[in-house]
Parts: sequence; structure tokens; C-alpha cells
Amino acid sequence: MRSYIIRRLAALLPTLILASIIVFVTVRLIPGDVIDLMLSQNDVAADKMGRDQIIAALGMDKPMWQQYFHWISAIVLHGDLGNSLWQGTPVTEHLRARLPVTFELGFIALVVGLVIALPIGVYSAIRQDTTGDYLARSFSILLLAVPSFWLGTMVVVFPSIWWGWSPSVDYVALTESPSANLSQMLLPGIVLGAALSAITMRMTRTMMLEVLRQDYIRTAWAKGLDERLVIVRHALRNAMIPVVTLVGLQAPLLIGGAVIIEQIFVIPGMGLLLLDAVQQRDYPIITGVFLVVGVAVMLINLLVDLSYGLLDPKVRMR
Repeated sequence: MRSYIIRRLAALLPTLILASIIVFVTVRLIPGDVIDLMLSQNDVAADKMGRDQIIAALGMDKPMWQQYFHWISAIVLHGDLGNSLWQGTPVTEHLRARLPVTFELGFIALVVGLVIALPIGVYSAIRQDTTGDYLARSFSILLLAVPSFWLGTMVVVFPSIWWGWSPSVDYVALTESPSANLSQMLLPGIVLGAALSAITMRMTRTMMLEVLRQDYIRTAWAKGLDERLVIVRHALRNAMIPVVTLVGLQAPLLIGGAVIIEQIFVIPGMGLLLLDAVQQRDYPIITGVFLVVGVAVMLINLLVDLSYGLLDPKVRMR
């Protein structure tokens, strides 16, 4: 297992390098010029001398490949993601303040999605073609058809119209009041986790139906084993590997969906930080956000690969 982990970590290195290049170049292809934006907002005459001075001060007068190597060497050697073009503060400070909020929202959405999906998916499989199965399948199709941003908007708008209630927009940190933080993050977590639960529910049902037709399951039934033991220990455990893979693939979608959900519920996470940075063409913050998210997604997929060993002993022995 140790050699497997080392090989997987080594395989991440070229992926990280390629991802950093793509992020660095793509961000600078965003339409609009940050220099013109700075000059217009500060009411400074956009003469050539003033513009050149700003470009040189920001280090943008060098070729793009030199800017990239300066940026990546600062990250590798010092862990420095640069400074915000507008505020002059380190990007790491912005990420340190916003990253836990987005990860908390993603974690709540993941837990909500699994809590909804696994029991319903298992029930739908073992009660195939019954009324409960049809209702479960219809429920999953409904969740797939409803976009998260539309559901979040409806959750914010209609309760305020009908009952005069709306979610709080004053964010409370987890360290200040865990109960207040959870009550504030639970609703957007449910909205974000709805689509994940629908996909996971359908995958769980499909894999359970396939596993339940295997010979060893029929043997377990023939031995007279308890239904719960057959379903949980023998069927569900073997059906979980594709489900875990699907959950790992949904991680980028959770983080991407958090951008919109944070905007709707006014949650000060990475989503709001990224939107503000894009509007201001703050390249260091944009590249920092994308790089951190990319690393997080790769680590999540690494954990998914490692979890296979817990579910399948054959993987553990390789």
C-alpha cells in the first residue's frame, strides 16, 4: 500500500505542473485589461508613461514565460502565491480566510447527498418495480432536472414572500458559534447536495441490482443469512466501489456549484472571492483560487483511490 501511495503522489506531479500552466495562461486570456481598469477607477490620465510605470510595478512588463517561472518558483520555494493587484495583501491570507468556508459547505453538501442517496438507492434496488421504487426513481429524476441555482433562488425568495422569513446574510464563523454556523450553512448545503444525491442514488440502485444477481448473493440467501447482513455486508460493500468513484468525480462539481450557491446565500467563501477577483482582473487571486481548488480535487481523487483498498481486499493486496 505504501508503494502504491508513493506512485500515486508521483503521478500527481506532472498533472500539477500542467494544471498550473493552463491556469496561469488561461487567466491572462480573460477579456479586459487590469491596467485600464485601475487607471479608470482611480481617475488617472491613461498616458503612456503612467501606464508603463504601473505595468513595471506589477511585473507585467516581462514575457509570459518569465512571469510564470517567477510565479511557480515563489510557490515551490516559499509557498508564496503573490499579492493582490488591488489590495497588495498576500493571496494566501485571502485563501486562508475563505477556503475553510467553501470546504465546510462542500462537506455538508457531500454528507447530505450521501445520507439521502444511499438509503433510497438501496431500498429502490431491493424493492425493484414496486411503488416505492417508482417514487424513488421519480424523485431522483426531479432532483437531476432542477438546477441548483434555481432551487437556491426559490429557497431564498418564496419563504420571504409567503412567511416573511429569509436565510441570514450575516455570516457566523464556525469558531464563533458552531450551532449558528451550522444552521446557516445547512440550507445551502442541502441545495448544493441535491443534485449529487440524485446521481449517487441512481448509481447505487444500478450497482445494487447488478450485485444482487451475483451467485454469492444467492448463496448467502440460500444459507438463510439475515437480510440486513446480506444487503449491508455482502451486497452494498461490493456495490460501493463505482459509487465512491462517482462521488470523487463529483467533487469538482461541488466546488464549482459552491461559487453560485455562495453568491445566492451571501456566504464569504471561495466563490465570492473568485467572482470579485474576475470582475477586477486580479490575476494572482484568480490563479491562486484555481490552483488550490485543483490541488484539492486531485487529493480528493487520491483519497478515493485509497478507499478502494478498504472496500476491495484484492486492491489492497496489489
